Amino acid sequence: MSQSNIQLIRGFKDILPGETELWQHIERTAIELFEDFGYREIRIPIMEKTDLFARSIGEDTDIVEKEMYTFEDRGKDLLTLRPEATASICRSYIQHKMYAQDPVRKFYTIGPMFRRERPQKGRYRQFYQIDAEIFGVAAPYADVELIFLLRTLFDRLAVTDTTAHVNSLGCPVCRPRFKEALSKLLDAAAPSLCSDCLRRKDRNPLRVLDCKVPGCREAMQGAPSIIDYLCDDCRVHFSTVTDTLARLGVPFEVDKQLVRGLDYYTRTAFEIQTGALGAQSAVAGGGRYDGLVGSLGGPEIPAIGFAIGFDRLAEIVAAISPVPVRPPQLFIAALGEPARAKAFQWSTVLGTAGVGVAMEYGEKSLKAQMKQANRQGAKQVLIVGESELREGKAVLRDMADKSQVEIPIEGIVEKLIQTIH
Repeated sequence: MSQSNIQLIRGFKDILPGETELWQHIERTAIELFEDFGYREIRIPIMEKTDLFARSIGEDTDIVEKEMYTFEDRGKDLLTLRPEATASICRSYIQHKMYAQDPVRKFYTIGPMFRRERPQKGRYRQFYQIDAEIFGVAAPYADVELIFLLRTLFDRLAVTDTTAHVNSLGCPVCRPRFKEALSKLLDAAAPSLCSDCLRRKDRNPLRVLDCKVPGCREAMQGAPSIIDYLCDDCRVHFSTVTDTLARLGVPFEVDKQLVRGLDYYTRTAFEIQTGALGAQSAVAGGGRYDGLVGSLGGPEIPAIGFAIGFDRLAEIVAAISPVPVRPPQLFIAALGEPARAKAFQWSTVLGTAGVGVAMEYGEKSLKAQMKQANRQGAKQVLIVGESELREGKAVLRDMADKSQVEIPIEGIVEKLIQTIH
């Protein structure tokens, strides 16, 4: 009785050869940019104690209430696959007392996150993010630096149709007045709100501004703007951000409807939106979270960061300029076991020397191997069989112009390295 094939879990995906080269290109571009600006890589676990995310993201958020992959382990601890990176980086920053010698730290990390959302095009339950964070800097120039980095990264990836949307979420000093004004509107709009927003409007009214349900978005069209309620310090901070972006020539819009869906954000919030795939949509977002480190048990240290949706970005970059797969520089077509044994030995030395090399390990005709080399896009083919071994000469064929030359087998590896490099 045959067994059915085991399929992918719904909402998860394989990143296959042909696509991985594009992902590597994006990663290399991002890492080079981050390290030029003094960011250092941090690698965090994919699993944390559930309480970390409940305390940082907020217990009444959709992420914590509906989307996290949470389970009880054998020790009765509640554990969660990370739904985002910032909380884990904060936990690490605090646990290892990285603030003790110098609180100013810049980090980046790239990896998978997990949320049980409804799977759709460009959205997965295991999704990937490129994340950057700055700790210990309260000045608005840190906010601008991150937005500038995003703009520069997208430019380097040829994603040029981008605009930064920025807003200020205020701080604990000015936000209560805004919440009071917003609550009055929410009470009047209650009949139009979804069940989630009816619950949120008293516990955390800012959450309603982040709701994607059409009825709620329509009800919030006349909502007050938090920018009109900013305290003097927040107003100066936000003005410095927008003025500096303008001086740097970074295109931006002040978006009064932009809020962040997580509890730990304060002051500057931002998104990078693009129309590269048609409808305008966000491909990256972030903001300042000055109270998070303190709320997780660390000292009161300001911080700011962003996350890029890697899956979405890869889709955009692929549509603009697909990254070609690197073909082998040399394909060795070996005929017969003695020639194959020699060829395999040569391939190990060539590969170690940095020459892209491929060969056929089994018994195939020369015609079949030449077709294989052509499919792989090999630039040159080295042909060696029993007669070539007897005569002490192999044949090197150029696949572009079909010309070929004989190369002495004595010292052949060194000659190939010189010829191909």
